Amino acid sequence: MAQHNEAPIRVGLLGAGTVGSQTARLLVEQRDELSQRIGRDIELVGVACLDPDEVDFPWIDRSLLTSDTMAVATNADIVVELIGGLEPARTFVLAAIESGASVVTANKALLAKYGPEIYQAAEAKGVDIYFEAAVGGAIPIVRPLRESLVGDKVTSMLGIVNGTTNYILDEMTTKGLDFDVALKDAQAKGYAEADPTGDIEGHDAANKAAIMATLGFHTNIGIDDVTVEGITKVTADDIAAATAEHKVVKLLAVVENGEAGVSARVYPALIDENHPLASVHGSFNAVFVKAEAADDLMFYGRGAGGAPTASAVVGDVVTVARHIAQGCTGPAITLYNDLPKAPIEASKAAFAVRFVIHDKPGVLAAIAEEFAKRGVSINGVNQDLKPTLHEPGYSGELQQLRLVTHLTDEVTLRETVEAVCRLDFVTGEPSILRVL
Repeated sequence: MAQHNEAPIRVGLLGAGTVGSQTARLLVEQRDELSQRIGRDIELVGVACLDPDEVDFPWIDRSLLTSDTMAVATNADIVVELIGGLEPARTFVLAAIESGASVVTANKALLAKYGPEIYQAAEAKGVDIYFEAAVGGAIPIVRPLRESLVGDKVTSMLGIVNGTTNYILDEMTTKGLDFDVALKDAQAKGYAEADPTGDIEGHDAANKAAIMATLGFHTNIGIDDVTVEGITKVTADDIAAATAEHKVVKLLAVVENGEAGVSARVYPALIDENHPLASVHGSFNAVFVKAEAADDLMFYGRGAGGAPTASAVVGDVVTVARHIAQGCTGPAITLYNDLPKAPIEASKAAFAVRFVIHDKPGVLAAIAEEFAKRGVSINGVNQDLKPTLHEPGYSGELQQLRLVTHLTDEVTLRETVEAVCRLDFVTGEPSILRVL
């Protein structure tokens, strides 16, 4: 039962964009019910934004709007940071903690870069830092890693954690679109930003991979420790080849704690159409977690969008408010492990490599020889005739030659591909995709 004789728990909101406005709506419209769940009244006391005159939502009292972000950050019991980016978000979050406020954020870039600094600051000040919405939108994945699985040993995580790239690849698969066309469609429908670089180059997913690895393995994995490959090189031909083999292309975040150390990677990969990840469409996300005792776990749901993400944010606000009402804090994020970073050559996978070649005798044998020289075993070969424009000085047809390898490391594979590309009958840009 809410204790109305106590002062309300004050919430300051930094940012009134897509997620911020929906967070404000939930806090205002559900205030009475949230207060009952908390055991004490809760109140939105300030909303910081760049231009208060441009914010016009019926559920936000205009008297709460201000451009003085620091004032909101240092005059609340709970500060919700939804500005995004590194600075000034880092400055405001640290100032909020120093003022004695607990912090809720959805800022994956901030945590991937400065997470340990912020976690330590919160622990030293005796306040909470919660960030469920930073990974997977509405999907509860952060809390299970922080709390539910702390009695187990997480060994790996694999998932689709970026809705924009998932939508683009879906459109390429279902409609046969080229990448550029699918991207423009995603922008027109609001699934992709005007500047989509962070999504399509894999940086957004990489930030989330860093957070997942840090929480899952209790060691500091920053954004600079994540190797990243986006989807800009995925072509309609890649999608068509995958479809012919009953596979789909997905951008995956993969984190592992193996014998060689911890690895965190983002890359497009081929997965079988019967794999659960193959049915993850649009803005939906899914994460598989493997733990020694729990074995396989799957988390699935809306990974983006104002309201779904706000749901996770407000869930964190309620959790933190309960702690304040009870005079306690949640568990600290202790990065007690100092695990080595696995070298890139430690990870092995099967690869699908597609070359464009001049159609003449001896090509396959010469390419196979380059693979054999470097100990890369070929599992299968598919040569699809695909006539294209003739190159200057060349009068024959061009063909696509696609090879699938057995397990090999990426360094050796890329050295092999570079050697093949130096052969005089190979032209254009090769395609390299991992096979899950």
